[in-house]
Amino acid sequence: MLRNLPADPTTELQQALESLINGQPVEVREDGRRLAGLDDALYEVRAGPKPLLHLWSGDRTLVRRVTRVVESSGESVRLEVERFGKSRPGRLEIVRRERARRQSRLDREEFAERFAHLLSQQFPDETLQSLTTAADPEHSLSGNYARGWLRAGQQGWAVLGASPAETAATIDASLTFGLIWLDWLRGRAAGPVIAGLRLILPAETTRLVAHRLAALAPDVVVELYEWRIEEPLARRIDPADGGNLSTWLTPRRQSELLLEQVEEISARIRALAPGAIDAAVVAGTRQVAWRYHGLEFARWSRGKIRIEFDSGRAELSEGNWDALEHLVASLAAHRRPGGDRRHRLFRLARERWLETIVLGEPTRIDARLDPGQVYSQVPAFSASDRGVLDLLGVTAEGRLAVIELKADENVQLVFQAVDYWLRVRWHQRQGDFERYGYFPGKSLHAGDPLLYIVAPGLRFHSLTRTLLRYLSPEISVCRIGLNEDWRRGLRVIEREWRGSGAAAGKP
Repeated sequence: MLRNLPADPTTELQQALESLINGQPVEVREDGRRLAGLDDALYEVRAGPKPLLHLWSGDRTLVRRVTRVVESSGESVRLEVERFGKSRPGRLEIVRRERARRQSRLDREEFAERFAHLLSQQFPDETLQSLTTAADPEHSLSGNYARGWLRAGQQGWAVLGASPAETAATIDASLTFGLIWLDWLRGRAAGPVIAGLRLILPAETTRLVAHRLAALAPDVVVELYEWRIEEPLARRIDPADGGNLSTWLTPRRQSELLLEQVEEISARIRALAPGAIDAAVVAGTRQVAWRYHGLEFARWSRGKIRIEFDSGRAELSEGNWDALEHLVASLAAHRRPGGDRRHRLFRLARERWLETIVLGEPTRIDARLDPGQVYSQVPAFSASDRGVLDLLGVTAEGRLAVIELKADENVQLVFQAVDYWLRVRWHQRQGDFERYGYFPGKSLHAGDPLLYIVAPGLRFHSLTRTLLRYLSPEISVCRIGLNEDWRRGLRVIEREWRGSGAAAGKP
């Protein structure tokens, strides 16, 4: 039963979180869906009648105002929270990871049974041939979804569905895994013609997938549905009705003013390791982060700088400046080309490290890129953790260039890159880059942006080329394979263009 916070709501919230987390790995869910990137999060509670809860990790940050503690136990804490721009309260749940994993398998099996019943009602003239939630790693078929196929005579349809209990990241990735399933079915030696793919996703989660459908080739047939599990039928979604996604541009001058505001202390911090430390505005915030070869170790917010130590966080002052020097010395010893690959400081934030090198040498990716006009994470997203980093540059001719980076194998790379490309194109068509001061002195080309997908050559997923085949031929995309020892300097060992517009993209 819901209960109001006592006279000291901050203390109650703090105690509930301390008893649950206490150094233990947790899973964070919002409105029933797991939030990726927060499993090893740290937290902070700011006092108030409605305390502010801040959860963060190296990959993601989350801020919610807590209006009510619904339940607190040794295995979970359930909170009623307020989100900016939302009139109705949401539900935030923090659960011990081992309990969450035990439950997930049962949830998917139960969902598969309901999903099979839905398919029989939704498509009464077709016969369900198979349905499973079992993973097939050999063919990259994920166990996070229920997948099967329907048959009517000599025609079939691949189907893939996601439970409302899945994370936002899992649901967003459904198009990737749906196309992999479609491709696998079509590759069978015998059977009916597989006409296309039907994706059935939880209600109010289809916007990003609908957005990505705009990047598919005209002959790729994907039907998108949303389903409330308590309703008998799913509703067909028209991708054109997807609406606007949460993406925005911060005026370039605003970011410059933030960096100028902290320039004095920033120069002192950067002097601890010239060339290795950089300062950057955190995308979508008014905060500044300092990073050593991409690994964040300090952040400025509201006039204060907090440092990340192995033992926790501390506010920077003259009294602990020597501790900062010691931290930077440790980073210099371990986070360097040729360092011990087993050491934690070497392994962390690999994409960020790669990003700093590409920012310093963008002409290694394409000789036409302007090395003085490359921006990180512009536009900014309010969506869930994307798992990749993005850069936006411009060629000497004024053609926008989207650069997606990944240091490790990731089957989702193609559609995460496409997602960013679509958003950049949208802002381009609105004239936003000129309006907000980006690419000063450049006359931007009216043609669609070029797309570069960049990773170490041996780290591309085996299905990357397969997924690229499903994209519209109008997208000029280049798959660039780097040398494995990229920390010592970038070398392009493979460059492969595709799409009918690729000739315009080739140097």
